[in-house]
Amino acid sequence: MTAKKLHIRSLGEVPYGEALAIQRALVANHSDDWLLLLEHRPVVTLGVRGVMDHIFPELLPSGTEIIQSDRGGDVTFHGKGQLVGYPIITIGSDPMAKKLHTLALENLMIEMCKRLRLENVGTIEGYPGVWVDPSSLRPRKIGAIGVRVTHGRSFHGFALNCDVDLDIFKAIVPCGITDKGVTSLANEGIKTTVAEVISICKDIAPLLLLEGEVDIDYLDVASQSSQKVNTDRVVPVKLETSPNALKRLVKAGNDPSSGLEIKTSKPLWMKKRATFGPNYAKLRSQMRSMSLVTVCEEARCPNISECWGEGTATFMIAGDICTRACGFCDVKTGKPEPLDHDEPNRVAAACFDMDLKYAVVTSVARDDLIDGGASHWIETIKAVRSKNPKTQIEVLIPDFKGKREDLISVFDQRPDVLNHNVETVPRLQKAVRTSANYARSLSVLALAKESSLVTKSGIMVGLGESDDEVIGVLHDLAGIGVSIVTIGQYLRPEGWHLPIMRYVDLATFAKYKELGESFGIAHIEASPLTRSSHHARDAIESYQAKTRSTTLEETISSDLINA
Repeated sequence: MTAKKLHIRSLGEVPYGEALAIQRALVANHSDDWLLLLEHRPVVTLGVRGVMDHIFPELLPSGTEIIQSDRGGDVTFHGKGQLVGYPIITIGSDPMAKKLHTLALENLMIEMCKRLRLENVGTIEGYPGVWVDPSSLRPRKIGAIGVRVTHGRSFHGFALNCDVDLDIFKAIVPCGITDKGVTSLANEGIKTTVAEVISICKDIAPLLLLEGEVDIDYLDVASQSSQKVNTDRVVPVKLETSPNALKRLVKAGNDPSSGLEIKTSKPLWMKKRATFGPNYAKLRSQMRSMSLVTVCEEARCPNISECWGEGTATFMIAGDICTRACGFCDVKTGKPEPLDHDEPNRVAAACFDMDLKYAVVTSVARDDLIDGGASHWIETIKAVRSKNPKTQIEVLIPDFKGKREDLISVFDQRPDVLNHNVETVPRLQKAVRTSANYARSLSVLALAKESSLVTKSGIMVGLGESDDEVIGVLHDLAGIGVSIVTIGQYLRPEGWHLPIMRYVDLATFAKYKELGESFGIAHIEASPLTRSSHHARDAIESYQAKTRSTTLEETISSDLINA
C-alpha cells in the first residue's frame, strides 16, 4: 500500500485572506494532504452561523480585520500568540467523515496540551473545541475549531491559544458562547511559544490526522538547515555595507564562510559562449532609442546574447529603480522616479516593430505607490493588446504587497501567462528577499489560478538550500495548481550580494524536472542558465501541448466508458 503524503508547512505570520487563498487552491488542485501551521495578523472571523451582534468593533485593537468566513461556527479571533492549523485533507464523503475529522482535531490539541504538561483538558458535548477543566463549574476554552468540507476535502481547522492577549476576546462573544470563558497556555501557567507548540504539533499531527503509513515532508520559514557544504573557501562579503544581510543568512542556517569565493571558476556546465550578432545590436539600439528598460540588462542575464540574437527581450516597466533590496538581485534600489505614463505605448510599439509573437513584461517593485503600480501594469497590457492583438503576453509581476484588489485588477486583463516567482525555499526567504515571503507568493499564485489564468513560478538554487527543500517547494507549487516552473542556478552579481553556496549539477536539475512534473506540474524548465523568461514561449507551447494531450486522453477514456 502506498503511503499517504502529508506536507507540513510552518509559514510564520500570514494574513487571513492570503492563507484562505492557499487553502482553496490546495483543495481544488491536488489530492495530497497539507497541514499549514501559522499565526494570523489580528482578525475577527464570522463563520456560517456568525452573528454581527457578537462583535464589539469599538473594543478591537486598531487595524483588526473583520471577515466573513465560510467555515463552520460563530465568531472567533486570531492573532499573535495563537497557533492556527489548517489541515487540507481528503476525508471522503462518508456522512460521519466531518465529525470524525473534528474529533481528530480536538484530540490533536488535547495531546499538544498534555505534552506541555497541561493535563486537565478535554471536550464538552455540544461545544466543539478543547476546554480546560471541562467538567468543572468554570470550564475555559483553549482551542477552537471551525471546519468546512468540499468534494471530500477539508479546510479551515483549529486555533490553540498559546500566549495570545486574552483581553481582545472581550471584544467578541467567542464562538457565540455567553456563559463560558477563554484561556491560554500562558494563562494556565504554561510558559511556551508558538514555535515550540508547532514543533510538538508537527510530530504528533500525522499520527492523529491520517490513518496508516504517512510520508511526511516538513518546511519551516524559521528552521535551520542541516546541509553541509564541502568547501573551505571564504566569501569576500563587504561587511561594512551588508552586515544585516549576513545576519539574516546566518539566522536562516547558512554559514557565509562556507560559500564559494567570488572569483571561483565556474564548472564547465555553467560556461556558455556569447555571440553578439546583428539582431543583438539592432535590438539594443531600439531599446535605447525608445527609452525602454529590459530586465535582461538590469539583472545581467546570462542568456542575453541568445535571446536578443533571436529578437526577443523582457521589458521592465515602472522604471529601473526598485523599492526593495533583495540579496540576489542586481537591479538598483532607491527612490524611484514618477511613472512614465507614455511607457505602455512605447512597449506596445516595440512589440510591433519587433513583430513579437510572444512578449514578456516584468517590473521593479513599486511599494511607494498606493496600488504598487497595478494601474501601470493594466495600461501596459491594454496597450500591447491593442497594437498587437495576436501577440501572447506573459507578465512577471511583483506581489503588490498582497493587496487582493490590485492583484485582481491585473488578473482581469487576462494575460496569457501569469508569472510570479517564489525565488527560494521557505527557510531562506527572509535572507534572500526581505520584503516578501513564501506564503504571500503562494497566495498570489493561488489567486491567479482561481482566476483561471495559466500560472508560472520560478526558484533559484545554489543559495544554501537542500535538495529536499527544493522538492518540497515543487510539491507546494503543484499543490496550488501552478502549470509552469523555472529552476536555475543563482549567480552572484557583485561581492555584496549573497554568496553562492554550491553549483548544482546537470543531473540534479534533471531530477528536479522529473520529480516536479511527476507531482503534476505540466512543464518545468530546469538547467543552470534557466531564467524566468528564458524559453518562455517554448514553455507555454509545451504546456499547451500537454494540456491538449491530457484532454484528448480523458475524452477517449470517457468514450470507452460510455461505449
